[in-house]
Amino acid sequence: MPQAERAEEPSEPTTGSSGHRRFARAVGLGVVTGAADDDCSAIGTYASAGAQFGTALLWTAPVTFPMMFAVVYLSSKLGQVSGKGLFHVIREIYPGWILWPTLIGVLIGNTIEAAADLGGMAAALQLFIPIATPIIVVIIAAMIVALQLCGSYELIRNIFRWLALALFAYVASALLARPDPWEVLRGTLVPTIHFSRDFLSILVAIIGTSLSAYLYTWQSNVEVEEKIAQGRVKLRERQGSSESDLHKSRIDILTGMLFSNVIMYFIILATGATLFKAGQTNIDSATQAAEALRPLAGDAAGILFAVGIIAVGFLAIPVMTTGAAYDLCQVLGWKSSLHEKPSEAPAFYLVITAFTAAAACLNFLGLNPMRALIYSGIVQGFSTPPLLLFILMITNNRRIMGDKVNSLPLNILSCATVIVIFAASIGLVMTWFI
Repeated sequence: MPQAERAEEPSEPTTGSSGHRRFARAVGLGVVTGAADDDCSAIGTYASAGAQFGTALLWTAPVTFPMMFAVVYLSSKLGQVSGKGLFHVIREIYPGWILWPTLIGVLIGNTIEAAADLGGMAAALQLFIPIATPIIVVIIAAMIVALQLCGSYELIRNIFRWLALALFAYVASALLARPDPWEVLRGTLVPTIHFSRDFLSILVAIIGTSLSAYLYTWQSNVEVEEKIAQGRVKLRERQGSSESDLHKSRIDILTGMLFSNVIMYFIILATGATLFKAGQTNIDSATQAAEALRPLAGDAAGILFAVGIIAVGFLAIPVMTTGAAYDLCQVLGWKSSLHEKPSEAPAFYLVITAFTAAAACLNFLGLNPMRALIYSGIVQGFSTPPLLLFILMITNNRRIMGDKVNSLPLNILSCATVIVIFAASIGLVMTWFI
């Protein structure tokens, strides 16, 4: 029997208090994923885009929104229908010569981005705490690992929801900058493209960081974790999903990606309306970006910018390191679930700790934090297309998805997303030889 057609346990009531709890839990999942997408790497990339090109890149927000929805929804549907994480499925249907290069690329991308996020958080924290960057990096990494080792899945999920609210600081920061309405309208509705290395680099970084590979593995695995939280511990109990549940997921993910996209828009606007106009086009650190905003848009704007970086870092880094641990453990056949205690899944938690430690160590190589944030976005821009292509093929495989394979409109949107990412990456490579 196809997996998508397996019998489902009765759903929770969708009316009354239990219905409200179910809705809040679902929306929370989408918002957490959306907030994780606006990690420190994304914030650094968007801030640099605004500083270098002003409001000319505002159009990238509405253009990437449907693509963000498509890829995260495919990942969500895969997790719900198969009852497995992304790399668990890839391991079962693809040979090692495809599996391992894909896995290694994703692990490298996640680790570099987590390292860049740690550096960005440390730089932002220096606005408030006069402590050396390496010490701050170690303290943050230790706090994050402690949360993952000692906290339950439910605790981590609820903390993430509250941290996501900090991203609204960027909306306030942009409004305090008092941007020109006509410039904003033009930048939003009229796409601007320059065939230069700098422009294409930042464009690939925007696409890469808004469609980061770690989101796919996180979303597929968090759907599995949610089913385990409902008591569906065995694989056969988790397999299959009703149309009603998939519809709720679409609303959930649409909400989360809209939230992420709006924040992206206002970050570009905040720096585009201030730093670009003031001629401060090169941002060397998150601290510099926040400090530069203060005389141009007021102290509140600069402080809000820094607070956003710090808060979302505590959300995004665990998503990246846990996502990497899910991927590696699923390929190796090791137990991997945040519902398991460290004593029950020691390899899983050891891998989480190892990836966090590796990310922290990369910060001792003397890399410029803001440049590292942008480079990590570019790395994601190159590692994302192959993984997205696998997800697209898997979610059209009836042996895995049963009757829940993709609709034609979703396939068209997903194929267009793959083409756009490939084209942007190829365009960047071509500029290196011009």
